[in-house]
Amino acid sequence: MVHLKSEEEVQLMREAALLVSKTLTQVATIIKPGMTTLDIDQFCMQFVKDHQATLSFYNYHGYPHHICASVNDVVVHGFPNKTPLKEGDIVSIDLGVILNKWHGDHAYTFILGEVAPEVLQLVKVTKESLYKGIEKATVNNRVGDISYAIQEHTEKIHGYGVVRELVGHGLGKSLHEDPQVPNYGKRGTGLKMKENLVLAIEPMINMGTHKVFTEEDGWTVKTQDGKVSVHFEHDICVKNKEALILSDFSMIESAEKLNPNLNTSYY
Repeated sequence: MVHLKSEEEVQLMREAALLVSKTLTQVATIIKPGMTTLDIDQFCMQFVKDHQATLSFYNYHGYPHHICASVNDVVVHGFPNKTPLKEGDIVSIDLGVILNKWHGDHAYTFILGEVAPEVLQLVKVTKESLYKGIEKATVNNRVGDISYAIQEHTEKIHGYGVVRELVGHGLGKSLHEDPQVPNYGKRGTGLKMKENLVLAIEPMINMGTHKVFTEEDGWTVKTQDGKVSVHFEHDICVKNKEALILSDFSMIESAEKLNPNLNTSYY
């Protein structure tokens, strides 16, 4: 069932989304080679608790950590671990919070140090595709219009692999609500969107094949060919002329530009 929000509820959801943005901003200030993703998990847990909120992912269907930390060929749902990050790693941090009973949920990919130009291009194009999709999140458009815009920019123009098995979703008092928002599809198909539908739009784009597999832990999704994957996610609210973006990448971007360990040359 699709749940449309009131204006008051949208504002509460914006507060939750912005807390995720603020948490990712803090990650942007501290992440560096030698740090572990388990360090980042504990940091995020404490930061969110200090802001009187709880983590959405912890124990969600048995998920054992507070964040998802997906490095290099891990697409999503990577377990935080004790392996030190190193120069050249691509690190996607995905986290959700519950604030005043409403969920915020988004993701950001960081580049540690120098990487190959083709990796920079993948990060650039994936982030661009997120905004291409958001442009279509307006009243009377269909979910397939979002999906097509993302697929066209990433797969049809640049030849990347668009993950099929994992999709964006509605968001509200539940972490995952209807409708599903695939990153591939046909224009003019799917649910016709109405005002104040809140969505988490999240392209997951692979350097090579779109095919993925899940490791024995039942969570960690990796690319079949071992090539890198990039993940960006925004929370948005459908409006008449232009979608309202509830989360905020600008604060994350400002922080990562000040971190000498992070590569932002793709901007």
